[in-house]
Amino acid sequence: MPPKPQPKYCAQCAQPVITRVVDDRPRRACSGCGTIYYENPLPVAASVVLNERREVLLVKRAREPHQGQWCLPMGFAEVGETIDEAALRELEEETGITACVLQLLDSDSYNSDFYGELLIVTFEMQKTGGREAPGDDAEDVRYVPIGQLPPLAFSSNEKALRACVAAHQEAWVIEDSFVRLQRAEDQALLSDDLVRLIEEHAGEIAERWLEDVRTNVTTPSYRAMQRGQLLEKVTATLSQFGRWLGGADTADELRAFYPALGQERQAQGFKMHEVLSAIALLKKHLWAAAQSRDVWNRPIDAYRMLELSRRISIFFDRAMYHTARGFGVDGPPAG
Repeated sequence: MPPKPQPKYCAQCAQPVITRVVDDRPRRACSGCGTIYYENPLPVAASVVLNERREVLLVKRAREPHQGQWCLPMGFAEVGETIDEAALRELEEETGITACVLQLLDSDSYNSDFYGELLIVTFEMQKTGGREAPGDDAEDVRYVPIGQLPPLAFSSNEKALRACVAAHQEAWVIEDSFVRLQRAEDQALLSDDLVRLIEEHAGEIAERWLEDVRTNVTTPSYRAMQRGQLLEKVTATLSQFGRWLGGADTADELRAFYPALGQERQAQGFKMHEVLSAIALLKKHLWAAAQSRDVWNRPIDAYRMLELSRRISIFFDRAMYHTARGFGVDGPPAG
């Protein structure tokens, strides 16, 4: 491209425009009236639109510069509109969709051989309507996985997308872990590091439970039991819990162990509420061991605790159910 045209004569008085130092910088100014012809970067507004699959909306450029390459929907701001209004307008013109602004992602200076100095401001948008279709300045429009992007026409787009990923990283990690938890997939969960913490302190948890169950007002019958017998049962429970959290299929083991525990305690003269209370006390001490770590600084840390709470509850709800069956509440125990 040829150099950007420079004014030769003043639009105010028609005298020649020369270069002189103004405010410690060389600037174009009128040699007669002194009017300064400032050269400012052109404002460009760009949009990042993500769908529910974490794919980003790209357009394939139909015109130079970078014709045939992919980029974010973007264009020049016009007089009379704010920069976010410009982004929304360009998004609709190039892709056919309407949107609302979620957040400012990035601002970046870019030196274009075609247009000169640009100031590119990028927003994250949420689609509110319309149907994706290429406009006059685009050959194609499509959603692309944000981790599998083609080469983009402008480095500023890449910078803005990195900012977008960073802004969503914790939320996406939490979402992924929640999906794995819901599907019971044998994959790493966010709370696994807390599980390891519990496993490392299983001995301490057992000791605290032993002291609690032999003094708690809800479990009076346990005061007469030998310490060794109690330790054997609590160690077995902690072992089952660890294997279950690690992905092992312990369903048959739970169906055999806890009804037998219920039958055994009933034969020993225990009330069912005492046995269920003892199990609840173990659940309490597991949770207390996890809480002993200071993990409430960030949303992702708080989610770890909530996720672990759900996993503990699922296991102990099953343990209590099968124990109650051992007392004959729901017929003879299965298996």
